[in-house]
Amino acid sequence: MIINNVKPVNSNQPINIKINDGKIAEVSTSPIIAENEVLNLEFNNAIIFPGLINSHDHLDFNLFPQLGGQLYNNYTEWGDSIHKTYKPEIAKVLKIPIELRSKWGIYKNLLCGVTTVINHGEKLGTANDLINVFEDTHCIHSVGFEKRWKIKLNNPLKKHLPVNIHVGEGDDIQSENEIGQLIKWNILNRKLIGVHAVAMTETQAEKFVAVVWCPQSNYFLLNKTAPVNLLKNHTHILFGTDSTLTSEWDIWKHLQSARRNQLLTDNELYDAVTINAAQTWRLNSGEIVQGKDADLVVSKRLTDRNGFDAFYAITPADLLLVIHKGEIRLFDEELLEQLDNVKMDFSKICINGVCKYVQGNLPGLMTDIRKYYPNTNFPKSIAIVQFLKKYNYC
Repeated sequence: MIINNVKPVNSNQPINIKINDGKIAEVSTSPIIAENEVLNLEFNNAIIFPGLINSHDHLDFNLFPQLGGQLYNNYTEWGDSIHKTYKPEIAKVLKIPIELRSKWGIYKNLLCGVTTVINHGEKLGTANDLINVFEDTHCIHSVGFEKRWKIKLNNPLKKHLPVNIHVGEGDDIQSENEIGQLIKWNILNRKLIGVHAVAMTETQAEKFVAVVWCPQSNYFLLNKTAPVNLLKNHTHILFGTDSTLTSEWDIWKHLQSARRNQLLTDNELYDAVTINAAQTWRLNSGEIVQGKDADLVVSKRLTDRNGFDAFYAITPADLLLVIHKGEIRLFDEELLEQLDNVKMDFSKICINGVCKYVQGNLPGLMTDIRKYYPNTNFPKSIAIVQFLKKYNYC
C-alpha cells in the first residue's frame, strides 16, 4: 500500500508513505513508484499522524453513562456513592457479557483513530484484530480498592513488567498519602506508571516512570486535575480517556479540552498520545518512521487551520483512513472509488452525518448488546447503516 500527498502534523511538506508487511517501508517527499497490484491511495488537503495511543481505558466499562451527581474528595468516595445511588443502572449494564462490552470499548477507540489502547483491569485476552489492546503490564487497580496490593506490588514473578496503577485520584490528604504509601512499599523498585495522580507532588513524581493524565475524568469527579505542568519536569506524561463512567467517548474532545487548560504545550500533548506513550509502553509505533509499525491515521484538514491548530480541530467525522499494522480498519466513503477491492468485511456507519466503513459487523454487535439491555445508550453522533459488504484489496 502507498499513501500519497499527506502532510504530517505541523509540517507544510507533503510526504508519501509505502507500507509493506505491516511496517512503514519508506517515507519520502518524492513520488513512490507503485508495483503492480499495490493499492495506491491519493489524498488532497489531508494530514497524517501516528495512530493515537490511549494510555488508560477500561474497555468493558464504556456502555455506562457518566455516573455521579456531585463532586467528590477522592475515587473511593465516588465508588461508594455510585454503587449506592445507581445500583439498578449498574446492574443493567453488567448483564451485558463482558466480551460484548469490551468489543464495544475497542470500537469506541477505533472510531476516534486510536490504534493502541492500554486496558486497565483483568486481562481480557482480546484478539488484536482491530486495534492493539495492550495488556502487557502488572495491572493493580489502586491502593484503596485492591486487596493485598502490597504483596501484588512486590510479586517477584512480575518484576519485569511495569506496574500500572490508579494513584492519587483525589483532592485530599488521603490521596496524597496514598502515593507516599505506594512509593514506600515499592520494595523491589518496580517501574511505576501512575494513573490520574491528581494529588501528586513534584517530589513524588520523581519515583514514577510516567503519569497518565486523564483530565476530563478528573474534572468530572473532582473539578481538579493533575498538575502536569509541574510533574512533566520529573516524569513522562501520557494521556488517557478513562471509560464513559466518568468521561465522553470521543478522545478528540478530551484532547481539545486539555489543550484549553494549557498545562502542556501543543507539542507535549501531541507526544503524550504518540511517541511518549510508545516509548513508555515499549511499542514499535508512535512515529512515522521507516521500520515502525504501520499504525497511521489520515484526516481531513480544515482549510483555515494549519499545524497543531489543524490537528486539535479534528473530530471522528473528519477521519479518512485508519490503518493498524498495515491493515485498513476504517475508511471514509469518499475513498470508495479508490478502494475497489478490500479484503475484509466492513459495516457502514455515519458519524455526525459523515459515512464511514469500519471493519467488522458493528451493527451486529450493537444488536447483540441490546438483546441484554434494550435501552443501551450508544453515542447519539453514531448512526448505523444496516449494511455489510465485502471488498478486496491488494
